[in-house]
Amino acid sequence: MLVFAGLSPHPPIIVPEVGGKELEKVAQTVAGMREWAKAAASANPETLVFISPHGSFLRGAMGYLGCKELTGSLAAFGAPQVAFKAANDLALASAIAAEADKAGVEVIEVVRGSRDACQTKGLDHGVLVPLYYLKEAGVEASLVAFGISLLPFEELFKFGQAVGRAAAQSSRRVGLIASGDLSHCLIPGAPAGYTPEGKVFDQIIREALEKMDTERILNLPEELIERAGECGLRPIIMLLGALQEYDVTSHIYSYEGPFGVGYLVADFRIKERPKGVKTDTGSIPGKQVSPFVRLAKASIEHYLRTHKLLPVPDPLPPGMEGKAGVFVSLKKHGQLRGCIGTIKPVQENIAAEIIHNAVSAAVQDPRFWPVELKEVPELKISVDVLSPPEPIASEKELDPKRYGVIVRSKGRTGLLLPNLEGINTVAEQVAIARQKAGIRPDEPVELERFEVTRYE
Repeated sequence: MLVFAGLSPHPPIIVPEVGGKELEKVAQTVAGMREWAKAAASANPETLVFISPHGSFLRGAMGYLGCKELTGSLAAFGAPQVAFKAANDLALASAIAAEADKAGVEVIEVVRGSRDACQTKGLDHGVLVPLYYLKEAGVEASLVAFGISLLPFEELFKFGQAVGRAAAQSSRRVGLIASGDLSHCLIPGAPAGYTPEGKVFDQIIREALEKMDTERILNLPEELIERAGECGLRPIIMLLGALQEYDVTSHIYSYEGPFGVGYLVADFRIKERPKGVKTDTGSIPGKQVSPFVRLAKASIEHYLRTHKLLPVPDPLPPGMEGKAGVFVSLKKHGQLRGCIGTIKPVQENIAAEIIHNAVSAAVQDPRFWPVELKEVPELKISVDVLSPPEPIASEKELDPKRYGVIVRSKGRTGLLLPNLEGINTVAEQVAIARQKAGIRPDEPVELERFEVTRYE
């Protein structure tokens, strides 16, 4: 059963043998870690499951370290005497992998001597630093060491749910440690440079964890995450997935960022899972999937399985009865994977427009290889329903956050959707639309603007 869950920072400098005189600058974190470790010890875990952003890294799957015994040291940080070895609880790791497979998340055992650079070095500092304090507090346990991946947050949350189910079914007392630092951009001279978004990110994470507001964390803006320069968000999301079915109260021990990196120490007091409640492998708080997106995804899956278009739903879902231009965009691991749309409606209703354009985005976008069926769970799909375009006299009537733009010249047409990441000015918006149409910067163009309703 799951008896302990915690979030730990992992800067080697908080280990006395590494930090030396610098330790006083992180006194709050050191004190917090010692209290945190005492709480873990009182739960008497027999196996500790670690999720570390510096462990085995796989883009489209979760990986855990193989071998019967796991070892590692802080020799790379000048402290070879800080070394640990522990039995690897491969039975629990296999149980987690089996539960994750049921949820459609692939898990791979990474064996020592493989090409995975992280594994050949043994346990990474994301495990060793919290393990130092746990050992100091008297914790003696076998380990399971997971890394992270670039799977979408929804898939990582499902993996966390799988960890929770496997722990609940285990006869062993299981502790779960999410290892990760927050923003690396808190002050000038910080490791990832300074951005004001760093402090905003850290504040949101602290507030959300204090209130166990999973929805807020799952819906963090992508731009904020990128500019925060963090390494702990993915482990946190997996931890929250594992705790979904439990009555949990959080306890923040400390937070500070003296070197420009946010160090948050927290644990999550677990009560028994309410009787009669079954874990839903597909339930993700705050992620109410839009019917527009569900239809687009179903259209892609149906076509890839049958090579036929999905029949238009009868009755039509609410909001899809009328006619409109529709764009369907596909992203995979944050990168565009396909985007096709219609400026004006060409089908009998919005539902049919979505079905046709979703399939086109998946298999007919000339910029990409056709999507394969196995990729569909990894796709982030958005559907933009366009308002009728209206002619405008000049670029002064544009706003790249509110309006999309259409440029026309001598039979060539270019379109750019509104509110796109990295497009902040009208000049940028029009220039890209011109490029897409092959229209030179000095050629006169007719301009139209439109608004969209975006479903994600």
